[in-house]
Amino acid sequence: MVSVSPANDRPASEALAIHLRGVSKHYGALHAVDGVDLDIPAGEIFGLIGHNGAGKSTLFKMMLGLVAPTAGDIRVAGAPIAGRGARAARRQLGYLPENVVLYDNLDGLETLRFFARLKGAPLSQCPQMLERVGLAHAGKRPVREYSKGMRQRLGFAQALLGSPRVLFLDEPTNGLDPQAIRDFYATLRELQAGGVTVVITSHILAELQERVDRLAILAAGRLQAVGSVQQLRERTQMPLTVELQVAEADRPAAAAALLHTTGVQPEVMATGLRLQCMREHKMAVLAAVAALGARARDVKLIEPSLEDVFFGFSA
Repeated sequence: MVSVSPANDRPASEALAIHLRGVSKHYGALHAVDGVDLDIPAGEIFGLIGHNGAGKSTLFKMMLGLVAPTAGDIRVAGAPIAGRGARAARRQLGYLPENVVLYDNLDGLETLRFFARLKGAPLSQCPQMLERVGLAHAGKRPVREYSKGMRQRLGFAQALLGSPRVLFLDEPTNGLDPQAIRDFYATLRELQAGGVTVVITSHILAELQERVDRLAILAAGRLQAVGSVQQLRERTQMPLTVELQVAEADRPAAAAALLHTTGVQPEVMATGLRLQCMREHKMAVLAAVAALGARARDVKLIEPSLEDVFFGFSA
């Protein structure tokens, strides 16, 4: 496991949508969340990842005001999530739980109207939300006829009711097809452009990798690291992979030249050579590849994936 202090790399001038200090939740000897400090600026798409049992769901519920912390201070949308003003603060939040539970006897539009009344949101928003999530054609169909993906989109629509300033999304793409996932993240970017803050958790790390501004890795109730994907890559000090396309006849000479120049023994692959190097040696390796001239037909530089980074911090 990489030992790195969590960091909140944000400009001090930015307004905070979420502010946590010393937040803990203990169930007897079990420390589900243990001393979390976290700042999330307004208008950020922020990922929260961790193993099952890492404390993600408990942290979500505390930020939503559904579970009281054992200790610590939680402010969401500029107000304490508990005590005086909590009700007003919660009206600025939207939440999509991991398992969406809906009333099968209601149709899609009736479902949104039900949630709108609970939230105090205008009923006029309901048809707009159905349109936004691609369910306008199914608004009058009973929910029992909805597929899993349609139910998930309807759950997303209810989270958007009331024009929340902060969205909490727990495994939001569960059951969605590739086109629906693309549309979902396009909607998040539109919301972000309007200043909405999004906190999202997912076990599909490849899906989050290029779509969040920053993320936090949680393990055993504690934050292990916070930053952009690239910042976390750099902190893990994982090697980069260089794949070099070389003609079969040129591979022995190219491999020898790379070994002599960089001290790294390339691995012979089906289409060429492959080697790994530390980030600080990247430019030297690329210079050595360039020196191969016509023997090098193509080169690919592969960064560690978010999955690699995750295991680097949480192993």
